Amino acid sequence: MQLALSTWQEAEDYLRHSVGIIVPIGSVEQHGPNGLIGTDHLCAEVVAKGVGDAIGCAVAPTLAYGMSQHHLGFAGSVTLRPSTLMLVVHDVVRSLAVHGFRRFFFINGHGGNVATVTAAFDEIHAEVSLGSPEPALRCRMTFWSGPRCKTISDDLYPGVNGNHATASEVSLAQYYQPAHVKHAQMSPKVAPTAPQFFEGADYRRRFPDGRIGSDPSLSSPEHGKRLYDAAVLDMIDAYTTFLEY
Repeated sequence: MQLALSTWQEAEDYLRHSVGIIVPIGSVEQHGPNGLIGTDHLCAEVVAKGVGDAIGCAVAPTLAYGMSQHHLGFAGSVTLRPSTLMLVVHDVVRSLAVHGFRRFFFINGHGGNVATVTAAFDEIHAEVSLGSPEPALRCRMTFWSGPRCKTISDDLYPGVNGNHATASEVSLAQYYQPAHVKHAQMSPKVAPTAPQFFEGADYRRRFPDGRIGSDPSLSSPEHGKRLYDAAVLDMIDAYTTFLEY
């Protein structure tokens, strides 16, 4: 059940039998020469919708913007400050909790969100630990891919899936948005890597075309369909397990 496409009465009916909801979260940032700027939130969104369609769980509207300051050296990238993102996550969770949602499962598409969103969860959980009389809430975040996806990615892109603008995420976005598949020459074919980077200018100096360790020229919508099917199964397992906590 997509919350954005439901009425308040349908949301109220849903809460009579479930207190769980999936929240897709990603970013708006460059993804190399052939990756869409929306790749991270598109990947999280399509997988979350797939889970909702498969098992009937509630899926909140996608939180498209994330913590992406290190990508601001590339046109079109947008970031929230960590403090802003923490407040957004907090307010989304607390708003939904007013109506009775208690289990918040974030499907994430962007590694840069992890520290900030985890800190936001800690703040929410701390409110109860410090004596809030409201019912306890449970929040968890996981990347959209799981063990089934990893097996497929390792098979399709051995050693070249990379760390950013990965072949797998570009493929999944191509499957979701086939009218917007991009083609580009990449040199070197496999992008460089580095142990660390800092602000946007430093990132662009180290990774001039935006990629890290990847060869997304291998991506295709057909690969994306395989990854999508696996990711939906991975997230169904993770979500249903989470509801038992």
